[in-house]
Amino acid sequence: MNEPLATRHLLAIAAPKATPAVATSTVLILGRIWNANGAEHSFGNAALMVVLAAGAATAGAFASAGRAGDRVIAGTAFATAGALALAGVAGYADGISLPLLLWAVATAVAYGLAARYWRTDRRERETHERHTAQRREEHAHVERVEALRAGAQIEVAREGAAYAAALAQALTARAALPGFDPAALTRAGLPELPSTDSTKEDW
Repeated sequence: MNEPLATRHLLAIAAPKATPAVATSTVLILGRIWNANGAEHSFGNAALMVVLAAGAATAGAFASAGRAGDRVIAGTAFATAGALALAGVAGYADGISLPLLLWAVATAVAYGLAARYWRTDRRERETHERHTAQRREEHAHVERVEALRAGAQIEVAREGAAYAAALAQALTARAALPGFDPAALTRAGLPELPSTDSTKEDW
């Protein structure tokens, strides 16, 4: 049962690592398919790809300019420009050497940018896990302190109840002894104990 879970975990880890290579390889394959279908040495197709790539690069430059620049939009625009340039070269060139060279460069650049993102994401995840562990430890410490305090209060209440019960039993046993005289205790200077008769008279 653990083997499918381990396999899924390994695939989940490996899938993001393979994404840059898969993306650039897909662009290269599509460019070569386009080349085989009439794009080779077609000036119009090459000009179109140049215009589209330049437009995407310009959009990325505008998106990243200034303090309010959006890194996600800029990265997407630059990635699109690179993909269009690679597709244009792969479609226009008559050989495979130049497209493969550009594919290798594009893959290396993509992995360089992705590695930076992966490092940032890993640091943020580790910081979050460390913060979560610290909060969990703090909550566990507070719970332990409260549990000890509640246990101490329960123990004090239990001891008080046991003392009260023992005192009541002692008073009852003393009153039941033969020859017990509360007046004698009062004459001896001890506090007078309430008698049952006086209580009945007050009622």
